[in-house]
Amino acid sequence: MSAAQHYVEHYRALASALPGEHLPWLRRLREEAQSRFSASGFPSPREEEWKYTNVAPIEKKLFSPAAGSPAGVADTSALARPRLADAWSLVFIDGIYAAEHSVTAGLPEGVIATSLAEALEQHPDRIEALLNRVVPEEAHGFIAFTTAYFRDGAFVYVPAGMILDRPLQVIHFSTRPDGLAVTRNVIAVEQNAEASIVETYAGAEDLSYLTAAVTEISVGENAGLNHYKLQSETDKGYHFGGIYAKQARSARFRQYHLAFGGLMARTEIHAHLGHAAECELSGLFLGTGRRHLDTQTLIHHHAPFGISRETYRGIAGDRARGVFSGRIVVHPDAQKTDAEMSNRNLLLSEDAEIDSKPQLEIHADDVKCAHGVTVGQLDSEAVFYLESRGVDEPTARNMLTFAFANEMVEKIRLNSLKSLVQSELLSFLPQSDIRKDWL
Repeated sequence: MSAAQHYVEHYRALASALPGEHLPWLRRLREEAQSRFSASGFPSPREEEWKYTNVAPIEKKLFSPAAGSPAGVADTSALARPRLADAWSLVFIDGIYAAEHSVTAGLPEGVIATSLAEALEQHPDRIEALLNRVVPEEAHGFIAFTTAYFRDGAFVYVPAGMILDRPLQVIHFSTRPDGLAVTRNVIAVEQNAEASIVETYAGAEDLSYLTAAVTEISVGENAGLNHYKLQSETDKGYHFGGIYAKQARSARFRQYHLAFGGLMARTEIHAHLGHAAECELSGLFLGTGRRHLDTQTLIHHHAPFGISRETYRGIAGDRARGVFSGRIVVHPDAQKTDAEMSNRNLLLSEDAEIDSKPQLEIHADDVKCAHGVTVGQLDSEAVFYLESRGVDEPTARNMLTFAFANEMVEKIRLNSLKSLVQSELLSFLPQSDIRKDWL
């Protein structure tokens, strides 16, 4: 039996317990997605967009979802580590909403922040208008998988004109060995509203598990959303994540992707820009051991006067492998587009590898577009300069590596998240003598 057949058979037994089964439109959506997944399975390296990432290890190891309610977190300190002190929060344990660990008190009237399973009961019309509206039409196996089998996820709705003065954090935490968490997150920020949302993915130490999470985002006219994703899975964890955003006229979308964990992890970030919309994508990945970290971005400029900026950096040491593929598509009607992409990468060992593939696809003639990519090692002259000032070689290399990465960390607009990420960065550096209170 193939991996796809295994999951199809397994979920058929759970179908009646999946959220929204009483809604005909959602049943049809799930059935269509299940048929696609059953026919295609998980993506293959034979597909161009997956040529650098082979998910065969995920297919060989069959993961199973939690049954019923989440068992809870035995080690609550592990859950506390990724939590932001100044944020509202929705917590999902093994893919199921955990209200007892969530903090929603004090949310302004009109804001909805709840589990997707609950939203399908209380706000089915809103979900029908938003779910599966932004994901690619030719969805690959992982997207079809989450559409068919999601158990829960976050639903966040910010009404028109509302400005949230605190971030909202969505924490996905895995606690089960060989566990499977399949979630769909739906975020809608209406006209003239503003919000900051932080998605965090982590797990109990030394566990092997699979997270499959898709987030769909709608940013209304003249609205602004700062969206952060901190992927900090365990060293044995597997992760697939997709972030798909649609921007209305003059909407502002800033996305920060921080990939520090997972034995194999891939995140896709797609944005569709309307008239005069602005999109900023920033990211940093840190790979050690045999970690494989893959980031894929795609920006569609559909209308005139759109502005997009992409800035990504990657660091790989030991035998780690990093992948970055960035693509910008300027459609025929998108005159006066202004788009830039930059990808800089740092190799810390001879056995590390980073593959970078920037792409521009331009179908309009009055545009301003550029991209650049570098893959290299630490500057030996810079290392020597620090050594000549009394710094030992390991510390000198750590200082230069930290400085390279911290330029991206400084882009983070939430101080609590910036502090958390800097701690993760320092733990990545071997025998680092850099103190956090210096920063």
